[in-house]
Amino acid sequence: MDETTNPISSFANKVIGSLPVFGLIARIVNEEGGVGGDFIDFAEFRRRVGNKCSINDSRAFYEFRDRRGKTGDPLYVLLCCWLAAVGAGLLKSEEILEGVARLSLANDIEFEEQNFIAMMNEARKKRSKLGAPAPTIPMEFRAEKALEAIHVCCYGRDLIEEEDEKLLSTMLNAVFPTVGQQKVEIIVKEKAKRVADGTEDIKYTDPKQLSKEAVQLQMKDLEFLKQNSLNQ
Repeated sequence: MDETTNPISSFANKVIGSLPVFGLIARIVNEEGGVGGDFIDFAEFRRRVGNKCSINDSRAFYEFRDRRGKTGDPLYVLLCCWLAAVGAGLLKSEEILEGVARLSLANDIEFEEQNFIAMMNEARKKRSKLGAPAPTIPMEFRAEKALEAIHVCCYGRDLIEEEDEKLLSTMLNAVFPTVGQQKVEIIVKEKAKRVADGTEDIKYTDPKQLSKEAVQLQMKDLEFLKQNSLNQ
């Protein structure tokens, strides 16, 4: 049986088992990410999304991958959603966009995951030292940020085709169900319109192809990030 005839089990197995977890303890407080001092790692985020996806949701992820290629892979889409769900208030928008732009070029999701975790941990430490409370960020805003990241990762600066709007709405609604299907559809449609008419003001630095030396250095950085994660 192929993944299109049994998309739920295939999708869940893929997103749950694709990446390792390095010493992170997830304390789950809701369906869509961490709140306050709590944190949900990417593996647990994928597990929860995969487990609650309907057949239609799962099919949308696969159809989007077929349309967008490697950068439309479910793991890439879910990483964008995870960053928005968990990283909002910890990561700057440009940090998220530059990271997913690098991902679309280098295809090193493990490095980007660990890099984002390191940045979020550092931001949490700074917040703790200042005694600052965690900001209250509506899920609607997180869904919008997820769409921004998906657009940069999967489209670059290209237009969002009309056929993709429904797929994007379905995927985002699967991850952020409390926002509501109707509101998610509006978010996607308005985003596509802004991109099409040139009024979208999303700023990030376009990544450059890494040299062999830079790749080797990145691998050393990954090992360092892994070790730091184990020591958290």
